[in-house]
Amino acid sequence: MIAPHARADGPDDAPAVVLGPSLGTSMDLWLPQLPTLTAGWRVLRYDLPGHGGSPPPDGPFTVADLADAVARLMDEHGVDRAAYAGVSLGGAVGVELALRAPDRVASLVLCCTSPRFGEPGPWRERAALVRRDGTEALAETAPGRWFTPGFTGADPYVAMLRAADREGYAACCEALARFDATDRLGGITAPTLVIAGADDIPTPPRGHADRLVAGIPDARLTVLDGAAHLANAERPDQVTGAIAAHLDRTWKGTGR
Repeated sequence: MIAPHARADGPDDAPAVVLGPSLGTSMDLWLPQLPTLTAGWRVLRYDLPGHGGSPPPDGPFTVADLADAVARLMDEHGVDRAAYAGVSLGGAVGVELALRAPDRVASLVLCCTSPRFGEPGPWRERAALVRRDGTEALAETAPGRWFTPGFTGADPYVAMLRAADREGYAACCEALARFDATDRLGGITAPTLVIAGADDIPTPPRGHADRLVAGIPDARLTVLDGAAHLANAERPDQVTGAIAAHLDRTWKGTGR
């Protein structure tokens, strides 16, 4: 069973927001958003298997398994219902959570993510590479995948990638290879905001964000210029503002 490392910040009696990180990063991916979000919400962040403080997995898992692990985290922290925001793989977890436990997801933010992350083959090849050579094999090219060429703050995020356990990273790749929620998006009932980076290479708006918006009833789309895959790190003010505005509109419950 997956048991992610997690941390809660903000007022205990505030509405809850769960934040999911991207492949290769830790919960600290969300540090730029934390001051604003913890002022009005109880923020629960978690690490993917083998990332940050989470132990490596003891076997293969699916994105649905990760969503179930998040639901258990909510139980452990006494959260009956929460908003959820996730980047990339963290966004895919949010899609599964909203489909599997719709009564528990009050609002949804999907950032630089997709209902299907391309063909399985390249993900399996990346998993094999990392099992053989570790995440260091990806570190040199990570800034080009994650950020626009002019961004100068990539080092902390590349350090997260270097610190990730090779088996945890590889298993996440294999979970992404199996993930396809395209035909199930119509079952999402949570009010949804989709945020895309105009310069995102792994999940460009065309073919990824637009498919989410087309499939999820009444979903809204925000495309940020000058942002790539880790848009919340590259354009923190814009992403924070968009998330906060969406939560203000859609999440007025107690979160407990």
